[in-house]
Formats: sequence, structure tokens, C-alpha cells
Amino acid sequence: MSTQSQADKLVGSDRVLAVLAELARHPDGIGLEEMARAVASPKPTVHRALAALRRAGLAAQHGHGRYVLGDEFLRMAFAHHEARPDHVRVMPVLKALCERYGETAHYAVLDGHSVVYRSKLDPDAGAVRLTSIVGGRNPAHCTAVGKVLLAHALPDADAVRAWADGRTLERPTGRSIATAGELHAELARVREQGYAADDQENEPGVNCVAVAAYLTSPTAPSGAISVSGLAYRTPIDRLVADLPAIRAIVSGEDLQ
Repeated sequence: MSTQSQADKLVGSDRVLAVLAELARHPDGIGLEEMARAVASPKPTVHRALAALRRAGLAAQHGHGRYVLGDEFLRMAFAHHEARPDHVRVMPVLKALCERYGETAHYAVLDGHSVVYRSKLDPDAGAVRLTSIVGGRNPAHCTAVGKVLLAHALPDADAVRAWADGRTLERPTGRSIATAGELHAELARVREQGYAADDQENEPGVNCVAVAAYLTSPTAPSGAISVSGLAYRTPIDRLVADLPAIRAIVSGEDLQ
């Protein structure tokens, strides 16, 4: 195969993936013209990409002629998520935390400069549901789960500077960490105290405490588990004071 034909094939594959990603942004469906504009490609090209996805069951066209993600894509995505060992093992922990505090519990992993929420459990009743979603992302440096994981991944100031790479750190609230120096100092505190706190740093009115979770290795955290709640109802000081109980639940120890 020539270099040119290889390049054409790669561009075509990238375009199909771009169409698939755009479908995920439109649960109510998207028309062909709108899709072509979104991925900046000619309509015939986008139509071919959609046809390929439909043949694979990854896209479908509903009665109004708009395109949506196909049932086969949803089946594979949910089956993969449910089968993940960390997802399965963490649910009893999240349930115990929800029941104890009446607040939302998360399990998240680190992905570059972000955390990705793998699991989330809201209490059955009485709590305001947070905006986080499974598969959603937040900046790692201003979330409790992110700071726990960064404390393990970035052991010194040089590592923090390399991670920051000279960029301006995103500040969702006025309490968010703003510089690599501030982040290095915060991560040193996290390592010393063995937990991280988010005191309205990622979302106004919401605070959080997180600890590392060792679901697949006794030495390297697979992710972090947190309890998140409204600051007026579950003050950060209350969560910090109850850290022995949180650690016991996360580690699977019996609570007295």
C-alpha cells in the first residue's frame, strides 16, 4: 500500500471516529447536514461514515431521519463498564459511604491532567444530586480524588512542574489552586496526612474528602474514592474528623 493510500485510510478512520464521537453528543439525534458541519466534512463523506457505523450496529437512524448511537454500541459500552474489576469491587464501598453520610460517593482514576469518574453512587433519598457523571471529567488539581492520585504520581517539585508544563492551571472557583508551586505544596500535605480535601475548589458549595483505593495492587493506587456533599450540610471538618471510618470502609475493615 502506498504512503498516500495509507494516509487516506487514516484520515477516513479518523473521520469515522469523529462522527461516532459527535453522535454521542446528541442523544436526541443529529441530521446529516448538521453532522457534516460539526465534523467539517462533505455530506457524501459523512454519509459513508454513518453507513459504515450503521452496518456495524454502532449507529442507527430513527423515524425522523436523524442519526443516533446504535444499540450495539450501547451494549458493548455498558457490558465493558460493568465487567471492569474495579467498577464491580468498588460498588459495596460506595454504598457503605452513601449510607453512612447520606451524600454522594465517587470512584475516579487519573488520566493526564483530569480525573475520570468510573463509578458514582447517590444516596436513595435526601441528598441533592451532584453534577458529576460516570465517564465525566474534572481538573485533577482542584478535586480531592485528583490530588490524592497526583500525590502518588508527582513525588517532587520537578515532577509537578513537568506535569504543569508551563500552562495556566484552570480555576473553577476562587479557592482553586493556581500555580505549580501551590500544587507541589498541596501534594506534599496530601502525602503527609494520607488524604486530600476539596473545600469548594471545584464547585462552589460542594466539598469533598478522598483517599487512595488499592483495588488491583497493594502498592499502586488503582484510583481514589471520595465522599462529596453540600458544604452547608456536611462540613469539610466533619468529613476530616471521620477519616478513620472512611479509611476503614475503603479498606474493607469491619467498623465498630
